[in-house]
Amino acid sequence: MYLQELIRGFFICTTRIFYKMGAFFMRNRFLRAASILGGAFLMLSTGAFAEEAAYQPALYSTFWSLVPPIVAIVLALITKEVYSSLFIGIVVGGLFYSGFQFETTMTHILQGGLVKVLADSYNVGILIFLVILGGMVCLMNAAGGSRAFGQWASKRIKSRVGAQLATILLGVLIFVDDYFNCLTVGSVMRPVTDKHNVSRAKLAYIIDSTAAPVCIIAPISSWAAAVTGFVPGEDGFSVFINAIPYNFYALLTITMLVLLVVLGVDYGPMKKHEENAVNGDLFTTADRSFVNEEAQVNTKGSVYDLVIPVVLLIICCVTGMIYSGGFFSGSSFVESFSNSDASVGLALGSIFALIITIAFYSVRKVLSFTTCMNCIPEGFKAMVPAIIILTFAWTLKAMTDSLGAAPYVAGMMQSSAAGLMNMLPAIIFVVGCGLAFATGTSWGTFGILIPIVVAVFESDPEMMIIAISACMAGAVCGDHCSPISDTTIMASAGAQSNHVNHVYTQLPYALTVAGISFVSYIIVGYTRSLLLALPAGIVMVFAVLFFFKMKNKNN
Repeated sequence: MYLQELIRGFFICTTRIFYKMGAFFMRNRFLRAASILGGAFLMLSTGAFAEEAAYQPALYSTFWSLVPPIVAIVLALITKEVYSSLFIGIVVGGLFYSGFQFETTMTHILQGGLVKVLADSYNVGILIFLVILGGMVCLMNAAGGSRAFGQWASKRIKSRVGAQLATILLGVLIFVDDYFNCLTVGSVMRPVTDKHNVSRAKLAYIIDSTAAPVCIIAPISSWAAAVTGFVPGEDGFSVFINAIPYNFYALLTITMLVLLVVLGVDYGPMKKHEENAVNGDLFTTADRSFVNEEAQVNTKGSVYDLVIPVVLLIICCVTGMIYSGGFFSGSSFVESFSNSDASVGLALGSIFALIITIAFYSVRKVLSFTTCMNCIPEGFKAMVPAIIILTFAWTLKAMTDSLGAAPYVAGMMQSSAAGLMNMLPAIIFVVGCGLAFATGTSWGTFGILIPIVVAVFESDPEMMIIAISACMAGAVCGDHCSPISDTTIMASAGAQSNHVNHVYTQLPYALTVAGISFVSYIIVGYTRSLLLALPAGIVMVFAVLFFFKMKNKNN
């Protein structure tokens, strides 16, 4: 009630101030009248407020409970901007909850939404992990480990195929964060791939295909933390783990990437870029303004300055998760890992990893203690967009929960959509693709779709895992194809490739895997057999590449 009184007092005082300042800047009587009417509306609306604990909105568990996420989806598709879309969805949810009364709307958005989700200990733990991860990424970049690794690799890689496979391997190993992946792999491997005449477009494709696709199947990553936060319930992390084998787009993208390199197959616009690269032209197009300057790097760093912090982060986070699951109280490793609290485990692990990394750099005098401390707020800044998306998505979920969206959708699907259930994973995959493509963000797609998916399949845990996997796969696919995706843009920057060239050459490969993934989701939707759907997808990928190899040979 204190917050309610504060809001009421604030708006009443604001109204009076605006009225009294009219002599200075509100001489227009219409503006003054509007101010008076607005104040009257605010004061009248206060009397209609009821305690949220005993309040149930008139629109509870009706179709209108789905309107806030629908509004967010439609606006995201139209505006191609996820922050405002999620926020407007939140406001719509608050209006529906309050019956369009101003004070109750504002109070519910703050108390029942933003304050509630940010006061949740689980959510705070996830945010702590993201902030520390940003600091770790900044530290590793400042230490110069990437430069040292690039020098080490250039002495050992002797072939064109080896350069591409090494790039793939490094992209798979750096699974902590996609931003870190794109920039690190690009700066490390660009001299190596240039030496062996790999086109910049191909390098950008490899970087992009080992960024988000790897992060979305890695249990210890910023993406895992985000998805875990979007899945309601204490078992969010275990749901993510169980969903990994069903993430067909991510798994098939990596499979196709390796087969492309090993078989020496290229098709579409990429074929021309690779042919030109073999002849010495790495760019194909004339726009090369992005290669004019090289960023300054720390010359004191070594390979260990990249490898050790990543290994430390993995070990500490795994230790933190099994600790939260009761490993040191007698539970087995598997049991403790499945029962772990991802929020506590990732937060504890990342804190210890950060402390050890700072001590490691300081003792070796690679970075001064002051520089290490400066990297922490810089890393925080890099994670602000992710934190905003997470917070807004959590708040939108709180709005839909207060409107009874979950029981409404569950009841509707159980009674009328039984015959469509088997096709829903494939449909969810397509919807996720479209939304992520239009908005350029996977995380916003997670935040909008995953809570709805969980509500639909609440009574069918096995299908819920498959559907969540389809949602994550679709989001990554759309993000992979989108020219406005931050990951796609950073892959172009990491490879120093023309961005249009990267999108244009990557799109046929991404669409090929998307089509095969769609078929795989149809198979798993009807059979619920991973052992049938995933091998079928791998066979289809191999068949497509074999077809193009034969076609290129005949030409």
